Amino acid sequence: MKTYGIIPSRFGSSRFPGKPLAVLAGKPLVAWVVEAVSRAQGLDEVLVATDDERIAKTVEEWGGRAVMTPSELPSGTDRVACALRARLGADFGDDDIIVNVQGDEPLIDPKLVEALAGRLRASPGVDMATAATPLASESDFSSRTVVKIALDRDDCALYFSRSPIPCVRDGEPDFASGLFVRHLGIYAYRGGFLKRYIAEPPCALERAEKLEQLRALWMGAKIAVVRTHDDGVGVDTPEDAERVAKLLEARR
Repeated sequence: MKTYGIIPSRFGSSRFPGKPLAVLAGKPLVAWVVEAVSRAQGLDEVLVATDDERIAKTVEEWGGRAVMTPSELPSGTDRVACALRARLGADFGDDDIIVNVQGDEPLIDPKLVEALAGRLRASPGVDMATAATPLASESDFSSRTVVKIALDRDDCALYFSRSPIPCVRDGEPDFASGLFVRHLGIYAYRGGFLKRYIAEPPCALERAEKLEQLRALWMGAKIAVVRTHDDGVGVDTPEDAERVAKLLEARR
């Protein structure tokens, strides 16, 4: 069994073209993410999966390893699987653990990467793991850009939605109860399940909500959810880049 950290990174972005190469606090965004993921214990290798030679060159200039993948892949998950197969020159093992870390999360906590991989190692019946952080405001709860999760008693996902879930029929949601959490876009897959996942076309739920993790639930997968107080501060716009650059500077 091996454990891989893979960072999908594309040059194109409707809101922020060239985002992975944006310089924050003296270093390209993608290099910050590689550095953070590389600090996680227990990873056999960290790879950037990209479709752009400029990103690959930058990653390697900063000491990372990049793998070229086709531009037309339908999702970041497909890009992760494609990159790992290209790197290995063969298929990955069914018992391997593959952690998919978004390429715009320079503040990702390495301990969270470790926690997701550890949850899969400790839970043979779990196919995937992801993360959630507490919801703290009515505006986030009602926002369609914030993905919410309904959890079972073992902190496994029942459903993901852009709508407010669980719905409070009477009264207002109690955000201190632990019942209301928002999804963070980091995933760990067991190798055998990842192969089945990318072979399956998008389902109706996924197409409706624009959430690829719903394909996994539709397939009957068990998705463990690791709770964290990490805010998941990502970079989606140039304004985000300025804000995150200040946070990175403050960490030095």
